[in-house]
Amino acid sequence: MSNDYIRPSAHWSPKKRHPHRFRLPKFPKIRLPRIRLPKHFYRQAFLAVLILIAAGSLFSLAAFAWVSRDLPNPNALMTRDVAQSTKIYDRTGEHLLYEIHGNKNRTLVPLEGIPDIVKQATLAVEDQQFYKHKGFNPFRIVVGLVWGTITKGRPQGGSTITQQLVKNAILSDERSITRKFKELILSIAIEQRLTKDQILQLYLNEIPYGSTNYGVEAASEAYFNKHVKDLNLAEAATLAALPKAPSTYLNNPDKLDARRDLVLALMFNEGHITEQQKIDAQAAEVTIVQKADSGIVAAHFVFYVKEQLESEAFGFDERQVEEGGLKVITTLDYDKQLIAEEAIKNGIAAKGDAYGFNNAALIALDPKTGQVL
Repeated sequence: MSNDYIRPSAHWSPKKRHPHRFRLPKFPKIRLPRIRLPKHFYRQAFLAVLILIAAGSLFSLAAFAWVSRDLPNPNALMTRDVAQSTKIYDRTGEHLLYEIHGNKNRTLVPLEGIPDIVKQATLAVEDQQFYKHKGFNPFRIVVGLVWGTITKGRPQGGSTITQQLVKNAILSDERSITRKFKELILSIAIEQRLTKDQILQLYLNEIPYGSTNYGVEAASEAYFNKHVKDLNLAEAATLAALPKAPSTYLNNPDKLDARRDLVLALMFNEGHITEQQKIDAQAAEVTIVQKADSGIVAAHFVFYVKEQLESEAFGFDERQVEEGGLKVITTLDYDKQLIAEEAIKNGIAAKGDAYGFNNAALIALDPKTGQVL
């Protein structure tokens, strides 16, 4: 083969390569008229902006003052009277005979009496930035508004734990722009007056957990028949899952299990539990027991005690008995009570038909003191 190669012509040029290529026509240059700004334009524009800012600030201050005119005092949150259930016990103070309450069943517990797993589960699902924000989380508010717009429902997930405390303990559950503004103002004020631990303690004792159960202790006793300090991880996550929609989850065990698993996953993501703890708790079977008011021991005796509390001898009125958080130790011997009830039941079964009766009564007294045993 020849080593020759094709050389470009000495007369070659890019212009001659495409002699018929398309060329854009030349348009005449258009000159825009010169805009002459009036004298002192920039000074006037600057003054106009200042006036708008001042007017906006005055309007905001006026709106703030108008909304704040009838706000409750956030300082009273720690000292107000909170409805608590009255509990009637046997003579040992260990066996609960009956719990008297109005429309809110509540037992207050200090924060140190609530296990870490309950606090961590609650923070993981309700407000992961609780110890970082100052009462509200702008990001969550925006996300909640966007989600509400997408789903064409009401905004979701925008409230911090502080805001939820304000809604449950101070304000009504009304849904309006004014109430939301009040909630925001009070949340900021409370964050300035109380520590984060104080706010969390109030929240865990205030939040509704379904039915008449308010606070973690009342809910734990009602649904698991144990004190909150004795809950295991799966039960703690289940309890934290309830406040979002208590009735829905209590009536739909599958949905409650799914939300409990979500709480456990969030706890794992936050580093509160190990992956194995998460797997074990998600696999655990948790039984919710909804105790009815009929779960009462020694009914006649208990209502006799309630009557005595409201008598002149003790001087408590009905509201104090239902909401005063009294702990009443009675003379009843729990073990003897169970024996007496069994004896009555057997006596009716053995002789009721023969003697024509289907009910009976028994009372045992201490002959030395007259105490009802």
